[in-house]
Amino acid sequence: MPDADRVDAVVVGAGPAGAAAALELARAGRSVVLLERGPFPGSKNVYGGVVYGRVLDAVLPNWWDEVPVERWVVRRSTMVMTPTQALSIDFRSEAWGSAPYNGMTTYRADFDRWLAGKAVDAGATLVTSTVATGLLRDEGGRVIGVRTDRADGELRADVVIACDGVNSFLAKEAGLLPRAEAKHYTLGVKEVLALPREVIDERFGVHGDQGVDIEMLGCTAGIPGGGFLYTNAETVSVGVVLSVTHLAEAKVRPEQIVADLKAHPAIFPYLRGATVKEYAAHLIPEGGYGAMPRLYADGLLIAGDAAGMTLAAGIWLEGVNFAIGSGLAAGRTAAAALAAGDPSAARLSAYPADLHRSFVLADHKRLRKAPEVILSERMQQRYPGLIADLMEGMFTVTNPEPKPGMAALLRRAAKRNGVSLRDLAADGLKLGRVFR
Repeated sequence: MPDADRVDAVVVGAGPAGAAAALELARAGRSVVLLERGPFPGSKNVYGGVVYGRVLDAVLPNWWDEVPVERWVVRRSTMVMTPTQALSIDFRSEAWGSAPYNGMTTYRADFDRWLAGKAVDAGATLVTSTVATGLLRDEGGRVIGVRTDRADGELRADVVIACDGVNSFLAKEAGLLPRAEAKHYTLGVKEVLALPREVIDERFGVHGDQGVDIEMLGCTAGIPGGGFLYTNAETVSVGVVLSVTHLAEAKVRPEQIVADLKAHPAIFPYLRGATVKEYAAHLIPEGGYGAMPRLYADGLLIAGDAAGMTLAAGIWLEGVNFAIGSGLAAGRTAAAALAAGDPSAARLSAYPADLHRSFVLADHKRLRKAPEVILSERMQQRYPGLIADLMEGMFTVTNPEPKPGMAALLRRAAKRNGVSLRDLAADGLKLGRVFR
């Protein structure tokens, strides 16, 4: 812990949100302590595997020259599946394989440590293997620091930024995070599988530092969610994201769903001969804009997963970039409040306004209806089969019978999968409104 028992700001959690907040405060000349419960930043963090780095452009120019990247994603595929069928919409751009890039695969243990290192370089103090066990308050109830599990105990600060992840204990203690509702969370489960670089290159059609991102729908045994497959330098990450409530009702082990995905005829050829290197699971906040808590109180801000800032909108599945964006905004707001000598809730209320001006809350607000559409029963359980059957009908040669028309094929596929044309039109209208 620092020699002095008081600093300008304490940031709890050295993930992307916390590191970004500490970086912003340190650059503003503020004394800031970045607390991390693990032995190093990223040691306890889990995610799918892809980071979109545009948010870093104005913060760390040419960040791509030093970031610990595994591969730059040049091919993105969306796959709709049934147990025996798969349809892929596959897009590739060579422009994504050169600066300023679009997305990258990276390990959190490497990426988080790198970003937190930037905050330290700017003047922040990183304290690891330390748990913030609670908030300190003055007689008026304003947050004035944190209690820790270290012998020297309390650390006082004018502003505390809680970036302590999903189900944030500090946000709960402050009364900002309401009682968790299982319907607003999903469980992400993944395996990291080892494969030689040359095998990955050959099977996925890439070379050098090029990588692939495959997102899947219809691979979760009827449980709302989806699957993913990402390439790293010498490993691949494969896994699923599952509705917590429906997973409990289904009484299926998530590792069995991952095993079934790995054995799917469209996925197994990619993974043949791979060995499991790591297994991980992580709770994900997917309630969207309407489920986000209040983001500030007297002396306190919350950011990243603690604030529910994960975008699960089907086309876009993002988290790290929103964590960084919210952390930067929290750091800016805290620095301005400190400069004014006023860390009150009224002053810190500038934080959500800043987020609304940026992509962080602008995207969440615009796509706030996406989760209920993407995770609906028809979208999850009926449309994958409808789409696959429609495509199979299109490409099946019926000689000596005449080829059926598209309308007939659509009616047949819809009937086979229990979807009325009225439902199809209504859901198409909903999707159009969500993604307009």
